[in-house]
Amino acid sequence: MTELVVGVDVATANVRVQIHDPVGAVVAMASRRLPQPARSAGGRSEQDATTWWPAVRDCLAECTNTLGSRSAEIGSLAISATSGTVVAVGGDGEPVTAALMYDDRRAEAEARTAAEAGAPRWQRTGITPSAGSGLARIGWLARNLPDGAALVCHTPDLVARKLVGHPVATDSSHALKSGYDAVDGQWATEVFAALGVPEGLLPEVVRPTTVLGTVDARAAAQTGLPVGCEVRAGMTDGCAGQLACGAVDLGQFVTVLGTTLVLKGVAKELVHDPAGAVYSHLHPDGMWLPGGAANIGGSALSDVGPSELPKLDAAATERGPAGVVNYPLRGDGERFPFRAESATQFVLGKPADRVDEYRSRLEGVAFCERLALERLARLGAPADGAVRTAGGGARSVAWCRIRASVLDTPVLRVKGAGTALGAALLAASGSVHPDLSAAAAAMVPDGELVEPVRAEVSQLDDSYQRFVDELTVRGWISAPV
Repeated sequence: MTELVVGVDVATANVRVQIHDPVGAVVAMASRRLPQPARSAGGRSEQDATTWWPAVRDCLAECTNTLGSRSAEIGSLAISATSGTVVAVGGDGEPVTAALMYDDRRAEAEARTAAEAGAPRWQRTGITPSAGSGLARIGWLARNLPDGAALVCHTPDLVARKLVGHPVATDSSHALKSGYDAVDGQWATEVFAALGVPEGLLPEVVRPTTVLGTVDARAAAQTGLPVGCEVRAGMTDGCAGQLACGAVDLGQFVTVLGTTLVLKGVAKELVHDPAGAVYSHLHPDGMWLPGGAANIGGSALSDVGPSELPKLDAAATERGPAGVVNYPLRGDGERFPFRAESATQFVLGKPADRVDEYRSRLEGVAFCERLALERLARLGAPADGAVRTAGGGARSVAWCRIRASVLDTPVLRVKGAGTALGAALLAASGSVHPDLSAAAAAMVPDGELVEPVRAEVSQLDDSYQRFVDELTVRGWISAPV
């Protein structure tokens, strides 16, 4: 009987492995630290890619040791990682360069070339190459390849190869910002030609949940996984986080409120955003996952001490809507729900006191969430029902209640949602469960519904309109958005 599934999350700072049963219960878990990326002048950010497999291997071995004989029930595994992290490997699958991380921005020249060479394609797909994209980094690697380089891999590709013993395809999610056209189902060949990237340097691309291979005897001996365990294609960490919240069916949306605000949902058709603030991943079942990542988010509270938060939350709840309108952006520039390099923090009015100012920050982030949902609805991707939520900001019931009141719709807090669970759902799709929808229905934890405060909805709506008007006056958005 093969009823257990494994989700592997290779993040920037650590690897996390979770093994789940068919109803989503965690039966074993383990984590290992990874070395911090080395960051240097010119926007460089690198990590030693040779550390990924040992960390994954050891996590898997710890989990299977915990399970004992029950580890024979593990039938499938999927891997998720950061978007756009790439590394060149040799013919033996070993890294021959450092990994260029998701936040490496050295490849500005390559990004300009890619944007120009594929302009019609990018207009159709809604993906805009930048120095922060995997595509630009692949272009840079192609110009700086050491002898013996045979292939460019994303993080999951390298780890999966260690598990199955041969080169594997990459998934359309990790490949999306690396030059893969998910609409036409092909690499952007004209762009890679302009960048001087040899065609043989790129892997085959498959949809998430596709079986890449099975665990071989060598990997089984190192990890405790059973020989023949399926290794299925995963998705990026952002997409896996969405799935872990249960947003897998048409019209379901999730907001992950961490340092930044990330909002993603499910739409039937590809969303085309003329402003370039929204992009879409391909759903494993052929639909689309539109959304974006803001610069605003939990960082708005970065100067508030952890011990202060509960007291301020309680006071903000008792106080009610703020008397000022606050756009609490840290730093300069915004990318979602609108694109404006000149965007900066503003406050309309003078806060009455510390509590009023704190409450206005919570409302300001909620205003951006509402703006994002309204923008997506106008672009043809409306949310249907409660908005799911996870991340550090979702731990605050007070903030969730404010967000529900601003949205005038319930917010569903999903506890236990994370990238490793999302990867496990992908592993379960087509193995333990017939598809992703069935896997999510069975395995995602029940959420806690937070309702709007009816007495506050109208006043918050007035503040939201002032917020939108100010964005319009500043030229950061046009009316209507």
